[in-house]
Parts: sequence; structure tokens; C-alpha cells
Amino acid sequence: MSEVDSDGTDVRRAVVLDYLAHGLSDDGRPQYAKSPAGYALGTTDFQLYEVAFDEDERLTIGSEVVVEPASERDIVTESNRVEYEDLSSGAQSELEYVVADLVEEDEQRFVDFYNDAQPITLRLHQLNLLPGIGKKLRNGILDERKRKPFESFEELSERVSGLHDPDEIVAERIIQELRDEDLKYQTFVGRHEQEQNQ
Repeated sequence: MSEVDSDGTDVRRAVVLDYLAHGLSDDGRPQYAKSPAGYALGTTDFQLYEVAFDEDERLTIGSEVVVEPASERDIVTESNRVEYEDLSSGAQSELEYVVADLVEEDEQRFVDFYNDAQPITLRLHQLNLLPGIGKKLRNGILDERKRKPFESFEELSERVSGLHDPDEIVAERIIQELRDEDLKYQTFVGRHEQEQNQ
């Protein structure tokens, strides 16, 4: 999660998607000059990072690390934002599992998305951006949430007829946003940064 430290610093954490003990393959330096590297996914805004790690640390995929600011890092020595295409094949294949875990761990945030989603235009609603949610499901969600806000993914699927696996739907949308940078609307990826800049 991104959190604000006691001194007001915005700390960004990420989950390691791939750990390359011998550095990045496209790093032209000799082997002895390379530091361990890898890829990570931001826990709050789902930004992708290419990171270099401290040589003395041994990490596993799924470890959580601090990527920003530099003053708060302990294991990461460098971090740069990257696009989905820049990820190693290992990081790409790990991505959907890590996204699913992050959605599950922060269930209330995503249940609140179902509770709070608003129209974007007269014809398009934020809920319609989720894969598989058409007019009928959207209206079912809107009708149910007027009665009482949803409190869990389980309650969502129980109360809205035809809505199965609302957590997987959110995870699928996050993956879509990561893979396709040309999507007109970003619902989850990079939202934290957009909110900070407003």
C-alpha cells in the first residue's frame, strides 16, 4: 500500500514479479558489474517498475519492497517505471496472480468501487468498463447498492443476479489497463498518482 510516513513522505510499495539474480539480460555491462534486478508491481496504483536490488539481499517473487522515495528504500537501489511490454516473460506470467492477490488483500477498496462508481458520460458508466458488465448487470448493481452498500465480494455476487466473481472481474480490468496503454479510461492503473496531482 502507499502510505504517508510520519514526516509526510508518500511511500510507494511494490510486489516483486520477477527476480533476476544475474541482472537484466539487456544490460550490456560485464557480469561482475551487474546487480540483481527484476520487475515489480505497485501495490496501490498498479504501476510497473524495473528495479535493481541490493546484492546482499535474497528476494523471492511476491516479496514486498519500497520503490519510492529513494530515501525510504532498503532493498531496492534503483527503480524506473516501465510498460507491460518491457517486462520479462516471467514477470508477465506472474502478473495476474499478484494482481488477484492485491485485489483480495484490499477487498474493501474494490467493493467500494462497486458502491461508488459513477457515470462517465450520458451513455457510459464506470461499471461498464469492467469486463462482462453490460447494461443489465450494471443496473442490477445500481439497484442493489441503492438499497444498501455492498460489504464484500461475496455479498455482491449473492445480491446481484448473474454477477459471478466480482473480484476476478476487477483483476481482469487491471490487467487490461496494464497491457493496453491506449485504453481511453484508466480506472485503477495510475489512479493514485492522478488523485495526488489534482
